[in-house]
Amino acid sequence: MSLTTEPLHARPRSPEQLARLFAGGWPEFIFHDQETGRHIGRVRELFADLELVVLDGDEPVAAGWAVPLCWNGEVSDLPAGYNDSLARALAAYDAGRVPDTHAVLAAQVHPDRQGAGLAAKLLTALCEDAARRGRAQVICPVRPTHKARYPLTPIERYQAWTRPDGLPQDPWLRTHVRMGARVLAAAPRSQVITGSVADWESWTGLRLPDSGDYVIPDGLSTLRVDREADTGVYAEPNVWVRHR
Repeated sequence: MSLTTEPLHARPRSPEQLARLFAGGWPEFIFHDQETGRHIGRVRELFADLELVVLDGDEPVAAGWAVPLCWNGEVSDLPAGYNDSLARALAAYDAGRVPDTHAVLAAQVHPDRQGAGLAAKLLTALCEDAARRGRAQVICPVRPTHKARYPLTPIERYQAWTRPDGLPQDPWLRTHVRMGARVLAAAPRSQVITGSVADWESWTGLRLPDSGDYVIPDGLSTLRVDREADTGVYAEPNVWVRHR
């Protein structure tokens, strides 16, 4: 592979290439987070230069993005998760504060190119970009790849599971740790997604005939359904790691 990295918006991209890159990888319900919807437009407008793409020739094979925020380096001051990172980035911008931290919020590898080290290449590029901008700290609310296999296990326990070699059992967490990242803390409510019962039946492909907790496809935790209130609430857990 002859890999290069550049800003995603440095030049026009083929819609077909981007569609191939971003095909799959995320459950449908993730795209219906109302809190994200309130922030993502401004975030993408203000911080578009923090979106990077890895190219093999002219083909995008990985992409990711970050937001700049202020963090004092203490676990107690970490954002609550993905959504709080968006809010804090905008708050710092609006207050005119100089951000000292890169929060990497998404990383996507082409479905046909997974397992080839592209995720580490992308994360390295995002960390290097933070350094060029004078941001001393890089953190990431990781969505553990295999957590959906254990939706009943609290994220605090899951993040502590290791292999005999001491590395995390989860492969995505393991990628970060192998690069030198340190696991900091759980983010049990990184995103909270709410919808009607009909919404959740559409997003999951499941019938939800009664109130209670449901294991849903690709869910990292369970969905709580209240038929009387016509609501389903899902809290997406992540794990905070620190690269620098």
